[in-house]
Amino acid sequence: MKLAILFPTLLSLSAAAETLKINGSTTVNLPVAEAAEVLRAEKKMDIQIDTQGGSSGGISMLGEGLVQVGMISKHVSQTDREKFPKCQYKEIQIGEDAVALIVSKDVWEGGVKTVTKEQVADIYEGRIKNWKEVGGPDRRIVFFNKEPGRGTWEVFVHWLYGDPKKAPQVSFPEVGGNEETRNKVASTKGALSQLSSSWADGKTVFALSLKVDGKEIAPVTANIASRIYPLSRPLFVLTNGEPSGESKVLIDFLLSERGQQLVKKHGYLPLAELKAPETRP
Repeated sequence: MKLAILFPTLLSLSAAAETLKINGSTTVNLPVAEAAEVLRAEKKMDIQIDTQGGSSGGISMLGEGLVQVGMISKHVSQTDREKFPKCQYKEIQIGEDAVALIVSKDVWEGGVKTVTKEQVADIYEGRIKNWKEVGGPDRRIVFFNKEPGRGTWEVFVHWLYGDPKKAPQVSFPEVGGNEETRNKVASTKGALSQLSSSWADGKTVFALSLKVDGKEIAPVTANIASRIYPLSRPLFVLTNGEPSGESKVLIDFLLSERGQQLVKKHGYLPLAELKAPETRP
């Protein structure tokens, strides 16, 4: 008799449990993944997280209805909105980060600590090919380019060209997530790439300052918070319309004091430390 009662109860619990599927940016993934661990333990939520395709993957998979939450380190573009007209993209900022230009240890110790926007454009377009041309060692520049479509790449080319669509075609080797990027640069002499500033450890890879109007501006907390650093960027979770159900539980947690502590733990700026947090419908 007890089994007869228990069995349908288990079935109803199983049917009621929904899997919250999340995909997107490897940058945003760090605090989200840890928040998911807390919610699995405390609320018994079933949460699956992937970072396939980075920010663009999060946008497209949400648009296709394959996930309930996207993770992005860039804004959803008008092109994205037109591609998925049935998706009412809702950006919810959880913190702030910056894109750093990182170099390998030999370049840093060789004297390259700062670059100008013009020098970066010349490197990206192949006019500067040796570090000695920007005051560094006599060594070929090995540029690892972030995959187009990733938030880090789009922030970088938007800074250089004003619009990612205006970025020239280049033939550099490509890297995907943050860990892969850091490992490639750390293990390659003469290396340079774009990377979330929180991943620049100052031991194996080093973040360059940017010279703007004669001033050297480093990707440090104060400059990111005030958005003086030109490659600062908001970090978002993304939903189709207003968050509800399990998605809302996750997002409410990320915006809570505990969730914001996770954002800070992983090297990003929580919303309370920003002068003017970004909002966008």
